[in-house]
Amino acid sequence: MTPATSLFTPVEADLRLLADNLKQLVGNRHPILFAAAEHLFGAGGKRIRPAIVLLISRATMLEQDITPRHRRLAEITEMIHTASLVHDDVVDESDVRRGVPTVHSLFGNRIAILAGDFLFAQSSWYLANLDNLEVVKLLSEVIMDLATGEIQQGLNRFDGGISIETYLQKSYYKTASLIANSSKAAGLLSEVSRETIEHMYSYGRHFGIAFQIVDDILDFTSTTDTLGKPVGSDLKSGNLTAPVLFALAQKPSLEVLIEREFAQQGDLEQALALIQDSQGIQQARELAAHHAKLAIEHLAVLPPSESHQALINIAEYTLSRLY
Repeated sequence: MTPATSLFTPVEADLRLLADNLKQLVGNRHPILFAAAEHLFGAGGKRIRPAIVLLISRATMLEQDITPRHRRLAEITEMIHTASLVHDDVVDESDVRRGVPTVHSLFGNRIAILAGDFLFAQSSWYLANLDNLEVVKLLSEVIMDLATGEIQQGLNRFDGGISIETYLQKSYYKTASLIANSSKAAGLLSEVSRETIEHMYSYGRHFGIAFQIVDDILDFTSTTDTLGKPVGSDLKSGNLTAPVLFALAQKPSLEVLIEREFAQQGDLEQALALIQDSQGIQQARELAAHHAKLAIEHLAVLPPSESHQALINIAEYTLSRLY
């Protein structure tokens, strides 16, 4: 399996520059926020979102170099993503992410909420300074979508009656909206045709949905060490994802365990066993593969280039994480 970082070869230098810039963008006027940002941006992470923005920028600007606005868009994308993670970790009460302590476990909930707010505000300020109203609208919508997705997830906890469509909509809000709209924004800054811009949006949308489904499958098939959080933690918190929803159709007894919120001893273990014994994980894999394939099809409008190929490879790599 290819390591994620080697997929980004065409934008490796761009991503190094991005890592340095992110810390500077937060600035050191607020020592605690600066420490929180250094911790966040130093934690590594896959940097998949800004990499996609930079690859689309390069794939649509073959005749010339990408502009400072393309670079700033990639930075804003990572800032929005990071801000949402800080808030998610407070909501989910997660002490560890990517194997390192979360901001709230180091600095407390109050600082974590303020650090997330600060990053959202900071990203909005840099966004406004791109002086492109359409791009501002696209990424402002993302910030609304992130909140909508979190609220929807909170309201649907332990609800075995939600449909796959509702789950996919929540996955769009929580994950795919940022990738789709920042991909579209990269096309806008490159001033390519409307048709190409819409294809870039669709690539991001389908890629983002595939990426989220894969993440949700790994919650059942991976190890605690690899995940950086306990296996089955989504299920335990009542967040019912694709493997669970597919399994529910085959294992009616699963619904009883979910309805009583795993209140009795052994409930969670029994639920995990039922999911493993169903076709749920396999059906979720097929759904992820379907969206990854659709994502790749939308890239056909781009001329051949290293960056174009890298965008295809990233979509294929997302699925390979399952095997």
